[in-house]
Amino acid sequence: MKLIRFGTLGHEKPGVQLENGARLDVSGFGQDYDEAFFGGDGLERLRAWLRENQDQCPKVDDQVRWGAPLVRPSKIVCVGLNYAMHAKESGMAIPKEPVLFFKATSAMVGPHDDVIIPKGSKKTDWEVELAIIIGKKASYVTEEDAYQHIAGYVLHNDISERAFQIEKEGQWCKGKGCDTFAPVGPFIATKDEIPDPNNLNLWLKVNGKTVQNSSTSDFIFNVEAVVSYISQFMTLLPGDIISTGTPFGVGLGLNPPTYLKPGDVMELGIDGLGVSKQEVKAYRG
Repeated sequence: MKLIRFGTLGHEKPGVQLENGARLDVSGFGQDYDEAFFGGDGLERLRAWLRENQDQCPKVDDQVRWGAPLVRPSKIVCVGLNYAMHAKESGMAIPKEPVLFFKATSAMVGPHDDVIIPKGSKKTDWEVELAIIIGKKASYVTEEDAYQHIAGYVLHNDISERAFQIEKEGQWCKGKGCDTFAPVGPFIATKDEIPDPNNLNLWLKVNGKTVQNSSTSDFIFNVEAVVSYISQFMTLLPGDIISTGTPFGVGLGLNPPTYLKPGDVMELGIDGLGVSKQEVKAYRG
């Protein structure tokens, strides 16, 4: 099942995308895609409801905006340097344990919304990533049990301001949490649709030129490992997002380094998780 949300910013409604690409409004189900939905039996109830009601669901017009496919979660936890070649291009050692940082949930936007270069930014960068949606509260889970705590997966562009992230003192969150820095979607694919999340092609283009093209088979720490690891340090709640890191090919690693500018267009995708597209715009105070 593919979960979507649609409508104007702040007024999104829940929906599903069918195999033929059609979008259906499932507002009649009576629940949005939030912590209670993922943490309860929301997915099972929605499947059962659709068996009875799918034919009566209104179709969503193609022109209607795609929203982020879940309600703002309690947290977005990110794994840094999780591909060996990306660590190398960043000039950093391959980590012995997952590098963790938080991304502000207020950075979340829809998959085709504009990305705004922050005030004072000169080094805004792109990062295609596979993100995990937690489906069951996770605390001190083993790698063997981690899969049971996953609801599904989603495409995420972990936009990063490198000067804020690296050159200013402190933690990486300064360069990760700016408004519009977390385009998510177009849809959440439930885990039954993604048989092996650790072997997916992922790619990103800037202005039509491919800059990232790799596979999650190059993970240093795979999906089960990061869910288990993070749960040793904090409780993961239903609907939480774990973003699993980006492969080589970010602007920081190019020679010379190349960063986003107004008018640039990013297009990115992951096997089974669709494609998103964002235009870059300058901050307007």
